[in-house]
Amino acid sequence: MQSLRHLLPSAGNLIVFEAAGRLESFTAAGRELGMSQAAVSYAIRGLEEQLGVPLFERRHRKVLLTEAGARFFADVALGLSHIRKSAEDLRLAATGGHVTLSASTAFASFWMMPRLQQFRDEVPGVDLRIQTAERDLDIVAERIPLGIRGGDPRDWPRYEALPLAEEEIFPVASPAYAARFGLPRTVEDLHQHRLIHLEEPYREAASWSDWFRSAGHAGPVAARGLLINDYALVIQAVMEGQGIALGWRHLAERLLASGLLTRVTGHAMATGKWFHVVWQRDRDLSPNALKVRDWLLAQA
Repeated sequence: MQSLRHLLPSAGNLIVFEAAGRLESFTAAGRELGMSQAAVSYAIRGLEEQLGVPLFERRHRKVLLTEAGARFFADVALGLSHIRKSAEDLRLAATGGHVTLSASTAFASFWMMPRLQQFRDEVPGVDLRIQTAERDLDIVAERIPLGIRGGDPRDWPRYEALPLAEEEIFPVASPAYAARFGLPRTVEDLHQHRLIHLEEPYREAASWSDWFRSAGHAGPVAARGLLINDYALVIQAVMEGQGIALGWRHLAERLLASGLLTRVTGHAMATGKWFHVVWQRDRDLSPNALKVRDWLLAQA
């Protein structure tokens, strides 16, 4: 079998090829890489001669990948992206670098943001980046050091996990809603109020039916009011006085303390589940990632 070194004598030519294919221009690729257009053309020509196939169709002020070039480009671009990511990880590990935390938008908005200045004061010199997504990211595949997950750690065999907050759920409303409609005095009274429902598309989340069942009322719950698929928008709707929604204690506690929200009824549902700080099981955390993890756990 022919060695890769003889098949592709210059890794630099692959970098030039990727830029030219992405930008569809030898001139633009040269500008990005700090090379002349002629040098880019020479590198591409050498790669084509080595592989024995044309990779580009040369057109006036533009180049287009051939069919073979497009197939090769897909693999080269993917391979270089992995190499780039690994190189960045190594450099960041060596220099300290930033720490990325994967979390839901709701956790980022209502748990992390109110504590951000406290984090900066207590963990100086660490650049924290919060990456949110509609669904929980695979922190192993995405090479993200830390994440926040709700559920059972036994479902995450590739993660280490430590508990951050117990899942406790109770209804919340805004002072504006209370002033206009009053607040229900009992669990039964809630059925007469406008309820805001969370329709979580990706993460498992308790519903109004679950909450009423935990309070001893297993009857049907009318979908009266708003149905929203993002918890951050649910809380925003509650603060605007649009209705009553379920509040997760660890997310709502700052809003309750500030008077922006108020608890409704005395019943809270404890699911027995926890939200956890997670990290890759077979990979050591950087010193800065350890500082972030330990700070998060200290807040529990």
